[in-house]
Amino acid sequence: MNKPPYKVLFICLGNICRSPTAEGVFRLMVQAGGLQNHIEVDSAGTGHWHIGNPPDPRAIEAAAQRGVAIDNLQARQISKQDMEYYDYIIGMDKDNIRSLQRIAKPSQRSKIHLFLAFAPEVGEREVPDPYYGNEDGFPHALALIEQASVGLLAHIESRL
Repeated sequence: MNKPPYKVLFICLGNICRSPTAEGVFRLMVQAGGLQNHIEVDSAGTGHWHIGNPPDPRAIEAAAQRGVAIDNLQARQISKQDMEYYDYIIGMDKDNIRSLQRIAKPSQRSKIHLFLAFAPEVGEREVPDPYYGNEDGFPHALALIEQASVGLLAHIESRL
């Protein structure tokens, strides 16, 4: 019997750095595991500033260096419908989590998770926003995203 797919939505502030990177990394892991019929992946931002824009060129470059294509993605803002639709709503940092908690109905709050909670071994609690930093911020964020993606995928696989 086929179970319905798990639906995962990655969230950051503008949906041009961390969350599209997480979408690309996680989608690639899902495909590599042959789980694309069980896990749906998307990303969005809490803010509206970049709606319709592609990811930051630095995020595209960092992801491409790891074999992850995110250049075809477009930024969008999370909606109330997303809060209903997705099973896992994954915030990159505590500010994202607070924003998500504000728009979620009480019954939806259990869907919201801090991404690095799925990678406690990294010793960091939040994926830092590389947007205003130097070039090193993007590979660092990507490395954290990859580790948390492994943990999240294992968590979901245990429920399939």
